[in-house]
Amino acid sequence: MVIDIIDLSDPQYADLNPVQLSMVRAAQAQKDKLLADLEAKIAKRFLYTVARNTARSSAVKREEARLRAAADAAVDFVRENLLYELAYETFQNEGNENGRYSYPANPNYNLSYSQRFLVVRQFYMQLTSDPVARLEAYRMDTLARTYLGDFYQTLYDMLASECKQ
Repeated sequence: MVIDIIDLSDPQYADLNPVQLSMVRAAQAQKDKLLADLEAKIAKRFLYTVARNTARSSAVKREEARLRAAADAAVDFVRENLLYELAYETFQNEGNENGRYSYPANPNYNLSYSQRFLVVRQFYMQLTSDPVARLEAYRMDTLARTYLGDFYQTLYDMLASECKQ
């Protein structure tokens, strides 16, 4: 697989951890699929216009430009999302004198409250697949109340809504 979703030098690519490598590969696969779908649409459109003797129409060229612009925007979204995920993963792998950051053993207080929300949500989603047990464990977590601040109630409501389904 040729990786061209983001520009990385060989040393930068070698510094990526396995999780980051999988993120890059997944984003590259997503980009490749978007571009393959674009080319398939353009080819199908071309055959349709040839059959109707309108292949040289300016409307066809405008439609192709519109399709390419939409695909470029989708690829840019994938690229920006990948860069955010790589930066977040790097930040999460750091630590302090107590070791690597992890919730609840060594929470990272350098994160914004929205990032803390994501960390705690991920912890509880991986904790158990039973939504009732997950909500009860979260309700008993006193660290989450101070660590999340106003986001505590948001996550509580989200976990409670899963119990009702």
